Amino acid sequence: MRLLFISDIHGISKNLDYIKKRFHDLKCDKLIVLGDLLSGPNYLESYNPKIVINFLNEFRNKIICLKGNCDYKIDASQFDFEINTGLVNIQIDNYIFYLNHGHLYNYDNLKDIKSGILIYGHEHKPYIRKGENVLCLNPGSISLPRGLFLESYLYYDNGKFTIYDINNQIIDEYNLKAKN
Repeated sequence: MRLLFISDIHGISKNLDYIKKRFHDLKCDKLIVLGDLLSGPNYLESYNPKIVINFLNEFRNKIICLKGNCDYKIDASQFDFEINTGLVNIQIDNYIFYLNHGHLYNYDNLKDIKSGILIYGHEHKPYIRKGENVLCLNPGSISLPRGLFLESYLYYDNGKFTIYDINNQIIDEYNLKAKN
């Protein structure tokens, strides 16, 4: 299964056409959005929640979406798909993926996750970190990166995770099959 992960859109539309193209070029099965969909800096020219809503609704049958700390109940009514809250787990290729926005579970706060793969956003910084029994991945932000990073996203294919920046440069990668 091929998955494309994005996070922290914050109502900014500037990279959504690129993400749609990558989704189709990579022949992805699912778009996983890790929260913070619409609320954002409305002073930016690229802030356009209506475009974000239309973009995400196009994926209504191929999306897994999580609620972020900046997502509000009123926003959820704009979408043609379910927005999941808290921690969601899915099984992909015999691996358990734990998904959340990142303000509840993250590398520094695993709570009751003892092993597996935790994928989250919230921090706006892309990385892959291996804990004792938990692999933590953050795709960064597709709209508002922090630090010296460019906008970024995470791609999964057959046990391999790759974080790319908006220029298609690899930021980090991890192959589950090579590490077992």
